[in-house]
Amino acid sequence: MKKSRTVLKNIRKSERRRLINRRKKKRKKKKLKEAMKSILKMDSKKKALKAYPEVQSIIDKSIQDGLIKKNTAARYKSRLVKYINSLKK
Repeated sequence: MKKSRTVLKNIRKSERRRLINRRKKKRKKKKLKEAMKSILKMDSKKKALKAYPEVQSIIDKSIQDGLIKKNTAARYKSRLVKYINSLKK
């Protein structure tokens, strides 16, 4: 059966969107991983607290994009804060 023009157009659109979404997810995932690693390497509480808001915003944006779930994000944040609080001043 022959496919109509609109069906072919929708296939093209969905493929393009899929590629864009994959690219977004990869970038955000990589950014999140780097930010979390950078905090885990810090040795002072002050530095870590300054870097935390950036990581928090990345995590929140990841929720919006559907990269991670709400509870996963909460767990990440909780563990990071727990780690930061354990650091020396």
